Amino acid sequence: MRLLVYSHDAYGLGNIRRMLAICEHLLSEIPELSILLLSGSPMLQGFRLPKGLDYIKLPCLNRGETGEVAVKYLGMGVEETVKLRSELILSAAINFRPHLFLVDKKPYGLKNELTSTLKYFEEKLPDTKLVLLLRDILDSPEKTISEWQKHHYQETIERFYHQILVVGTPDVFDVAKEYQFSPIITQKTRYCGYIGRQPGFVHPSFIRKQLDVSKEESLILVTPGGGEDGYQLVDSYLSALALLPEQNSIKSLIICGPEMPADQKQLVFQAAENNPRVQIGEFTDDLMSYMQAADAIVSMAGYNTVCEILSARKPAVIIPRSKPSQEQSIRAEKMANLGLFKVVHPDNIDSQILLDTILSQLQTEKSSDYQLDMNGLPRVSDQILMLMSQSVYNRQLTKIYQEYSAPSLVVSH
Repeated sequence: MRLLVYSHDAYGLGNIRRMLAICEHLLSEIPELSILLLSGSPMLQGFRLPKGLDYIKLPCLNRGETGEVAVKYLGMGVEETVKLRSELILSAAINFRPHLFLVDKKPYGLKNELTSTLKYFEEKLPDTKLVLLLRDILDSPEKTISEWQKHHYQETIERFYHQILVVGTPDVFDVAKEYQFSPIITQKTRYCGYIGRQPGFVHPSFIRKQLDVSKEESLILVTPGGGEDGYQLVDSYLSALALLPEQNSIKSLIICGPEMPADQKQLVFQAAENNPRVQIGEFTDDLMSYMQAADAIVSMAGYNTVCEILSARKPAVIIPRSKPSQEQSIRAEKMANLGLFKVVHPDNIDSQILLDTILSQLQTEKSSDYQLDMNGLPRVSDQILMLMSQSVYNRQLTKIYQEYSAPSLVVSH
């Protein structure tokens, strides 16, 4: 079985981390599976890649805080780069001949770069199943509905896609209702639950020993995800930490993220260098190990980070990103209302309020009683396996039909 995966990758690490988690689970459940991943993420090589997965690295595009797409590294225009990416994607589809094409977030891809590939599958390889993967929340209903209408996404899904898999639950955010899906698309939509994460590779006691955290001390993990817009969170945390008395029992590990700009990262190191109770890291591909070792977590509200916090069942203080998308703000508000963590809004951060909220969470003895559905990975796997099996069967039938219906040549002597 062959699976082609397209990871939307214009901002941060969220999309590639989510798709890798899905790929890893699929490979553990389907031994005969081969996965080819298409992504422009510059951090792809920094992750542990499971056996059975290979990737094609697309030229990087980047979407800044304004939402505008730009070329990250190459001295080329955006349209030139999109054309190059589009041709690489189409070539992969033609030569890999997948049984299923899994697309992340955008039905036509970034700047419509999947258009020729979708048409190829429709015309030349119709037994390939097309699946659109959506996270729990894309953006505000108003903005998402407007964008989908502008780009004709509902018509695209109705024409090309066999199924939509939502890695979320309607009790948090009913995607089909909030975004006004048509009856046809609603019928294609499956809510799979949130993506639960497996325990980390390293035992919490080893991490705490490595960081020199005693049993009497509390460890707070601060993570702004990829870090591209994470400086405000880290700076706010350090400002709150400065209000503590010199003698305190809190130690901190701040993981800046590989995409935090170098000048901002330098400011973080400078701010922390005189505080022996603060340690700084840049990136880890095993964040779960550090979450399990922490007593509380301070983070943004990205999909993956929230799933990891909930999987680790740790008290957390969330400072959501508020622009250019409302995704994190909506997620943070909805989940805070369920008692899953505490939220401090980024537009009115007060150091004392932030510190008090963190100290309050450190006193929390257990996570919320609310049981969020975290079975996203097995449900996604079940749906994909079912669709791929149909594709394999249909392709075999087509082959048999072609062999038996081929005209035979009778030679007379």
